[in-house]
Amino acid sequence: MKLLNRDVDYAVRALVFMARANKPMISVASMKESVGVPRPFLRKTLQKLHQAGLLHSIKGKGGGFALARRPEAITLSHLMTALQGPLKLNDCVFRKKLCANHDTCLLRRRLEGIEGRLRSEIEGVTIRDLV
Repeated sequence: MKLLNRDVDYAVRALVFMARANKPMISVASMKESVGVPRPFLRKTLQKLHQAGLLHSIKGKGGGFALARRPEAITLSHLMTALQGPLKLNDCVFRKKLCANHDTCLLRRRLEGIEGRLRSEIEGVTIRDLV
């Protein structure tokens, strides 16, 4: 099991690059070499972040992407949620029905505690921390 998928990895690299560059707008073409991500994948990832409200986007000549928030206001949790959905370690699903022990399962309670601590740690990592 991977905690971070490829899209989140690409997003982290791109947003760190953007924060370091400190320019109003950065094109995908100028970013791809430094970030080390193929242009189509990078563009797709950045478009998803734009849809999630984490980036601004301008089309056409002179366009590109810009951070929609300050680097210290964008967390790893924001990127994960936008690109791979909410963090969930334990779905506890069997044949599309909840387990009969859903409310009393001791393992589920322990996993919820672990999930909460992990979520807290992930929410504490910002783009500014990674610059």
